[in-house]
Amino acid sequence: MIPLTALGLVFVTGKGGVGKTSVAAAFAELSARAGRRTLVCEMDAKGSLAAAFDVGELAFKPRQIEKNLFAMTMNTEDSLREYLRLFVKLPFVGRIGPLARTFDFVADAAPGVKEILAVGKICYEVREHHYDVVVVDAEASGHIVAQIGAPAVIADLVKVGLVRDQTQWMIDILHNPEITGVVVVTTPEEMPVTETIELMDRLDEETDVRPVAVVANRVLPALFDRRHADVVERLGDAEEVLAEAAGDGVDSVLEAAMITERRRRVGATHLERLRDALDEVPAEVPVIYVPELFTRATGRRVVNLVSKALTDELDTGA
Repeated sequence: MIPLTALGLVFVTGKGGVGKTSVAAAFAELSARAGRRTLVCEMDAKGSLAAAFDVGELAFKPRQIEKNLFAMTMNTEDSLREYLRLFVKLPFVGRIGPLARTFDFVADAAPGVKEILAVGKICYEVREHHYDVVVVDAEASGHIVAQIGAPAVIADLVKVGLVRDQTQWMIDILHNPEITGVVVVTTPEEMPVTETIELMDRLDEETDVRPVAVVANRVLPALFDRRHADVVERLGDAEEVLAEAAGDGVDSVLEAAMITERRRRVGATHLERLRDALDEVPAEVPVIYVPELFTRATGRRVVNLVSKALTDELDTGA
């Protein structure tokens, strides 16, 4: 199995709200700190990546935000302009808004057309070796299959000619397990885990792009071992006695401990279901655990904390 840190193109996806952008930013930061020239690209242009790094608004043109680390965001007009300039050899000087809008109309009716511009830009950066690694803050798990599968869809529709030739080199990059991998981010909850399992099945059945890891984010630590956890459950029966001995506030402390332990147990059950499902995946897919951060921090501080957790996990051979 190719180590995650040795890949040249990593798509990071997951159900909305699981911390996908923070994990993508953390992977990019780890890569840059290891001395690899790294590009991180936000595909949905919501501004989350800029917020994660505490930088100003990102644009289509990559911008250096720290040593070895460059960031960009995708948009239809600029990606179409670059595609026409690089592959169709059509120079455009002014804005191409009307053409982009026409393209949007056509793309909505033709599967894979719009997606191929975005994924084509990413693959182009990999092919030209402008960066040692490209980390993609990709579309959510419900859309990632269409995105990474776009070149193959177009290749199936167009059998010969320029378009076919242009999609084949993208396919060669995306389907090469030594270059490309998908990281799926989840949390120890029912819906995110279910969506992750479904995505694993779809990646296997509908694409030839390899999943390389699942990041289980916001995992609650075990506050007690099994014996002590049972004791905590029984302490509720002795609340009045404890309150007399320790004073006010015992009930709040006990309730917090019991709620946290119950949440951890429920989460552990969902993660066990995830691991069982991953055992059925043809390729080995490790689970990388990122603990609940218990912080109100946002932006770069969160990215740094997630980076540290990923470093600890990867150093232990996850």
